[in-house]
Amino acid sequence: MLPRLLLVLLLHASYVHADWPGFLGPKGTSVSDEKGITPWPKEGPKILWQKSLGIGYGMPSIAAGKLYHFDRHKNFARLTCMDAATGDEIWNYEYPTAYRDKYNYNSGPRACPLIDGDLVYIHGAEGMLHCLQTKDGQLIWKVDTAREFGVVQNFFGAGAVPVAEGELLILPVGGSPPGSDKLEDFTQLKGNGTGVIAFEKRTGKIRYKISDELASYASPVLATIEGRRWCFVFARAGLLAFEPASGKIDFHFPWRSEILESVNASNPVVVGDKVFISETYGPGSALLQVKPGQYKLLWSDAEKGVRGKSMQLHWNTAIHHNGYLYGSSGRHENNAELRCIELATGKIMWSVPNLTRASLLMVDGHFICLSENGYLQLLKVNPEKFDVVSEVVLKDAKSGEPLLEAPCWAAPILSDGKLYVRGDGRLICFDLLPKK
Repeated sequence: MLPRLLLVLLLHASYVHADWPGFLGPKGTSVSDEKGITPWPKEGPKILWQKSLGIGYGMPSIAAGKLYHFDRHKNFARLTCMDAATGDEIWNYEYPTAYRDKYNYNSGPRACPLIDGDLVYIHGAEGMLHCLQTKDGQLIWKVDTAREFGVVQNFFGAGAVPVAEGELLILPVGGSPPGSDKLEDFTQLKGNGTGVIAFEKRTGKIRYKISDELASYASPVLATIEGRRWCFVFARAGLLAFEPASGKIDFHFPWRSEILESVNASNPVVVGDKVFISETYGPGSALLQVKPGQYKLLWSDAEKGVRGKSMQLHWNTAIHHNGYLYGSSGRHENNAELRCIELATGKIMWSVPNLTRASLLMVDGHFICLSENGYLQLLKVNPEKFDVVSEVVLKDAKSGEPLLEAPCWAAPILSDGKLYVRGDGRLICFDLLPKK
């Protein structure tokens, strides 16, 4: 018989403990490497804790057992560090904000925190970028990107989450020349070379500024393709590809709806040497094959009719698995469909309506699917059919009222076996993968 200590160590080693340090997880793909998922009871997974939130749209980020959540309380944007297992507060940092949404959406942050070692970064809706210490919330540096770089407020403020690459912090900023805020015609807005800015992570000093692109709501995506590092930014007018250490631009691929009030908000998906992009207001999706300095268009939705487009992602990012992409296609709540398409061709494998606009997390051969109305499903990853394992509408045991109120627009996250979901004003932590 194995010694007890060795047995404990082996069992511990077989369980994957994974942080969720930034947008869409450790790989930026909304995929978790944790194992052990099982069908849910009819009432859903066990709730460990729940907490009221300020206003905002982003999820927390988690590292080393600590959860960092960014939201707004009255006229202050606040980063709160909590115990991820209990929700108990450890420290908070806040700063004044006067951001007001022009379209009557809430005026809280759109971007989740980014945790990088002993530092955590937050990017507010008004464009304030902060770097803080994870241990106590002490301010290291900050930059008012709107003021410093002439950013004219986009439709819904600033929403991109920065990425860390080596000693750099890379963020789409998208500033404009002086006086641009006085323009009455938004279509006349031009860039000033600050489409993307690389800051030194620990000082905030600028290493490089590139592109006249204006900011969108997609976050940068890092990838290694045939031994070379790439960064892809789905900016307001299209896909920008560059070498992240130097800022050297490889290409710009135009991709945006002709509708003025439209946005690019879904992150690019990189599979090998191919990059998939999608939006919901006009052209739909496209697949590119990339090489240093160039790209080849493999297929496109641009010339297809409205009903023939492969996928039109609004804000959710598609998840790739074994040659197929899964995501919520559709601009509005009433026309959104959860879809599976073939990556190589764009062929629609299946499409399911009536789930409203949904977000996905992939774990252990399954999807956690959260609809914007709070409907939670466990699905098998299956390119042949929509395959439901469990489903639940979470309700309060005493009142019977729904626990998750719309809009539930942020994708679920998973760390150390715990599933976190949020609706309007509430964060819930579930015991999804109990340790054995």
